[in-house]
Amino acid sequence: MDRGPGDLMGPYEIAQRLGVSRSRFQQIANRSTFPRPYRELRGMKVWLTEDVEEWIREHRSPKPPSDEDDQS
Repeated sequence: MDRGPGDLMGPYEIAQRLGVSRSRFQQIANRSTFPRPYRELRGMKVWLTEDVEEWIREHRSPKPPSDEDDQS
């Protein structure tokens, strides 16, 4: 049985993950280094989470943990 492409992310989720506004994310998404969208659905693009996370590892500096991350 085909399990599909895996987890997907839209512009809102990616902007949150990067800690930027959606308009700033659109600028980032236009870079030649940013992964190509997995699909475009009625004007909204979606990316494979795996591709986005790989791009983050290669192109973004790690952020220090926030106080919220310490609360378990």
